[in-house]
Amino acid sequence: MSKQKAPQSKPRQQPEPKPFGDALSYIKSLAIAFLMVLPLKFFVIEGYRVPTGSMEDTILIGDFLLANKFVYGARVPLTDIRLPAIHDPKQGDVVIFKFPLDPSMNYVKRCVAGPGQIVEVKNKVLYVDGKRYEDSTFVKHSDPRIDSRRDDFGPFEVPPDNFFMMGDNRDNSYDSRFWGCVPRKNILGKALFLYLSWGEDSKAPQVMLSNPLTLAHSIAYNFINFYERVRWERLGRPIA
Repeated sequence: MSKQKAPQSKPRQQPEPKPFGDALSYIKSLAIAFLMVLPLKFFVIEGYRVPTGSMEDTILIGDFLLANKFVYGARVPLTDIRLPAIHDPKQGDVVIFKFPLDPSMNYVKRCVAGPGQIVEVKNKVLYVDGKRYEDSTFVKHSDPRIDSRRDDFGPFEVPPDNFFMMGDNRDNSYDSRFWGCVPRKNILGKALFLYLSWGEDSKAPQVMLSNPLTLAHSIAYNFINFYERVRWERLGRPIA
């Protein structure tokens, strides 16, 4: 009796490669991630870099911080509409705001007084509503001289919907003593913590717009010296 051969299964056909399928899937994933992150940036949290020493030693030059925009009522992009705030800036809050004299610039200072409060500085000592203000641990004075405008100020009543801001580096801070108060509409967010701290380096190459090669040189230098330039002990430090 002859044996019948089992029918051989036909080889499965491989799906035809889709040259743009993987790229399209990758683009979709990026778009979804972007759409998820964008509302967080506009309404909840945003990063800022500090280029000056007016808040030393709370915040140093080269610190990068994250700020909570939601707590003070984030502004809807391209409009003057603001979301409801949880509360206004309080005394002691470190606040990011648009500089009243040039709204294209972001400043960071400490709120020391709100609407209706009386601010006075006498011989470098800050008083609010007649009581000596309890300074942050990091507040400092580096100039023994008395400057009449800087160290003897007021008394001054903060107008409605405005806030009086001062830097913790009191003798080297361009703040409300010089240019006035910050309107509520200029408030951007409350500083939370440091996510990067980039130390100064006198040997680092300077970037010049007239010479594109200086940018490449700077990137290469910072990449090589990344570990040495980061102030690791400051990463994650809360701002208070």
